[in-house]
Amino acid sequence: MASTAPTVTLAHGAAMPRLGLGTWPMDDAEAERVVAEAIGLGYRLVDTAENYRNERGVGLGLKASGAAREDLFVTTKFNREWHGVALAAEACERSLDRLGLDYLDLLLIHWPNPKHGQYVEAWQGLARLLESGRVKAIGTSNFKPSHLDRIISATGVVPDVNQIQLSPLTTRDESREYDEEHGIVTQSWSPIGGQGGAVREHPVVVGLAEKYGKTPVQVVLRWHLDLGLAVVPKSSSVERLKQNLDVFDFSLEAEDVAALSALDRGEGEAADSDEFGH
Repeated sequence: MASTAPTVTLAHGAAMPRLGLGTWPMDDAEAERVVAEAIGLGYRLVDTAENYRNERGVGLGLKASGAAREDLFVTTKFNREWHGVALAAEACERSLDRLGLDYLDLLLIHWPNPKHGQYVEAWQGLARLLESGRVKAIGTSNFKPSHLDRIISATGVVPDVNQIQLSPLTTRDESREYDEEHGIVTQSWSPIGGQGGAVREHPVVVGLAEKYGKTPVQVVLRWHLDLGLAVVPKSSSVERLKQNLDVFDFSLEAEDVAALSALDRGEGEAADSDEFGH
């Protein structure tokens, strides 16, 4: 049996693996191959989105893996055109159809799009989907504390997960503290800091990799886990997929976690979800 990531119990009861596979920017063909390979290596969480345009490929990969549906945790997200109570339900059905599934483990509002002004209605729609059992957990992506305040005060329903851009270069302290106070699991996207090598090649990261006998990416992923975060790194390489999952046999000393957190360049490093979204 391949090794799998430990789970965290979400607010509404679902058990979510703390590390999973991100699939942006894979196309359908690549997603089908990589998802099947990743599940074979021990991955159990697969993260996709309507906007990635690879849900069909992800679904084919899930099927090709041969894994039992109940052993998998599948996350997707919907765009602002589905921000509405009934519209969120339609978005869910469309994603399920593309994925070839009959329920979702986690459905997220991809961006708040506050200028569009309908994310509260979208959240009301998600709350209904949770009640119906069509989804096992509901959450948000790229929501700031101000956005979360609005949906929680409007509905009384707290997200299971808030998935945000987060790495040692953008540690998102305010969001992490808010999420923790409200029992929301923070899940990091772009956890290694994006396509550039600014994190992987940073002397602090390289030095810690040497200290722990791990790769720079493994050290950064362990930093996320040691902060209590969940994480969805993307890779298409079998070797890197293996490495990304091989981070549960060590932990960083407190001063090393702090040294990585000190690389933070501030909130400006993250996409501003008051201005950007789809």
